[in-house]
Amino acid sequence: MASTVWKGHLSFGLVSFPVKLYSAARGESIHFNQLHKTDGSRVRQVLYCAAEDKPIPRDEIVKGYEYEKDRYVVIDDADIKKVAPPTAKVMEILEFVKAADVDPIYLETSYYMAPEEAGEKPYALLFDALKKTGYAGLAKLAMHNREHIVVLRPGEKGVLLHTMYYTNEIRQVDEFRTDLTLVKEKELALAMNLIEALVADFEPGKYTDTYRDNILQMVEAKKHGEEVVVEAPTPHREKVVDIMDALKASLAAVRKPAASARTLESGKESAEPKRRKARG
Repeated sequence: MASTVWKGHLSFGLVSFPVKLYSAARGESIHFNQLHKTDGSRVRQVLYCAAEDKPIPRDEIVKGYEYEKDRYVVIDDADIKKVAPPTAKVMEILEFVKAADVDPIYLETSYYMAPEEAGEKPYALLFDALKKTGYAGLAKLAMHNREHIVVLRPGEKGVLLHTMYYTNEIRQVDEFRTDLTLVKEKELALAMNLIEALVADFEPGKYTDTYRDNILQMVEAKKHGEEVVVEAPTPHREKVVDIMDALKASLAAVRKPAASARTLESGKESAEPKRRKARG
């Protein structure tokens, strides 16, 4: 069962009921440990005091906030609890906005919000109302030593919560812009046709991390004393001279699904790691 990351009450208007949050997703990647090259033993990180010139145990570590160069204020957990805002226990919905108006760039981390037993009916009421109105709730929530603005929106089975970046945390890049005067009507029409030709249902389960899978296959092979040889095809891209020609060629390729499927399948086979016994 997923572990709870926050428990408290959700409040909107005079309605208040107990809820809990679970992490909705987490990234998976390959992690390597650092080993001593000469003997293969695990290398451990040592906490070291520069002033006393010696290693120190973890129980002698405290939190410190640097307010000037090399000058710190020591903060402990009791201090942090004293200044925790009310939103550490009560999440209050401040307003409702059109869900379509929430720019995804502001969304940070996703959570499932589930009701405690005493809150099942008002939770169901909120979920149904959000689905039928097309609105999302904006609320304040204190968690992980900071206060978040969060978005509450209806998912397939219940209410989803997303922490948001604050406006000052969104990077504004001057070079990030689009000059639409460069687009010609015929080019736009072909580009839209290409998009339509590639339209499919959203099925995230059909995508996998090939890079991670290949590393895991390599690890498995090395466990059995086998050498892994990866024969990945070199990507070939024609230099685009005329965008209209490139769009027309792309459309022609998409309209040959059988040939494209055969090409894709052969590419997958050649990209898979091949094993061979390591020579002694």
